[in-house]
Amino acid sequence: MNSVQWLPTISTAFIVLSAITVAIGWVQIKQGKKETHKKTMNLAAIFAIIFFLIYASRTIFIGNTAFGGPDDIKIYYTIFLIFHITLATVGAVMGIVSLVSGYKNNLKLHRKIGPITSIIWFFTGITGVAVYLLLYVFYHGGETTSVIKAILGF
Repeated sequence: MNSVQWLPTISTAFIVLSAITVAIGWVQIKQGKKETHKKTMNLAAIFAIIFFLIYASRTIFIGNTAFGGPDDIKIYYTIFLIFHITLATVGAVMGIVSLVSGYKNNLKLHRKIGPITSIIWFFTGITGVAVYLLLYVFYHGGETTSVIKAILGF
């Protein structure tokens, strides 16, 4: 197995690490450990950014892998994938707002959306692992086409 085939595993590991560190940060703030919470949430953001960079690079240059499972469950996978993508997008935007409000010491906003953002991020991590398992573990992935090839016809 070459290194390119390991990229989905590596990127999924980073999103899981991000969700775990968000959970740790949540416990820390409940314990009143503000500075530790800040460092942990920064680490969670770094893990999420690493995930995104690997995912985006792979998508652009290598491509997305089509669902390779049975045709009769493909529609359920697609619906689930749309749900995951929606969660991930909302979670990422809310994560940025949560981080910025924390950095700017806008604690009213930060305290209001932080817990909601965390819950969305946990579900993003869980559904991301499920997508990974469906694409690479339970079924062999289908065809992979890069964005560059799709657009430019190479």
